[in-house]
Amino acid sequence: MACAMAMSFLGCEDQYQRVGEEKADPVYPQGVARNFTLNYTESPKALNTQDSSHTRKMAVLRSPVSEDYTNLRFKYRTFPEGLTVEHYDEEGRMSTITADSAIIYDQTNVVDLRGNVVMETFDGKRLQAEQLYWDRGSEWIFTESRFTLTNPEEGSVLNGIGMDFNREFTYFNAHRTGGELQVREE
Repeated sequence: MACAMAMSFLGCEDQYQRVGEEKADPVYPQGVARNFTLNYTESPKALNTQDSSHTRKMAVLRSPVSEDYTNLRFKYRTFPEGLTVEHYDEEGRMSTITADSAIIYDQTNVVDLRGNVVMETFDGKRLQAEQLYWDRGSEWIFTESRFTLTNPEEGSVLNGIGMDFNREFTYFNAHRTGGELQVREE
């Protein structure tokens, strides 16, 4: 009985040595930052070495951990323990985005936000989704996952699966939706 048990346990062990192309190379970040804060600013005009000018805060990115993989052929940064982004428009109004984790792909300019993604605009709109992509180059945001969009201004709650929109919410395309809308009587 003991011999049969031993053969059973030893027979299940993987002793195959992976070599060549099937052996995965270990991937390590070139840097890890703890309590990471990054401020994005913009100057209204080009500055030279003698200029002093006011800059405008565009965004503040905060994360407990940032891992930098920009040393690889396909460059990216990860935020495995969460991410908070405060975005400021031209008038200085703040909108926020939070997520449980995120990946910023440098070469494609796409941000992949995952897990409990919440986007709150300065005017009270609130978008919740499990995953959200933001194409920074075209200022386009999209998802194929479930979402809930709450607009207190209109008194509406929109639920659905899949949508895309521009950053200002002036163009919005929901794929499969349902929800409720309060109609005010006069």
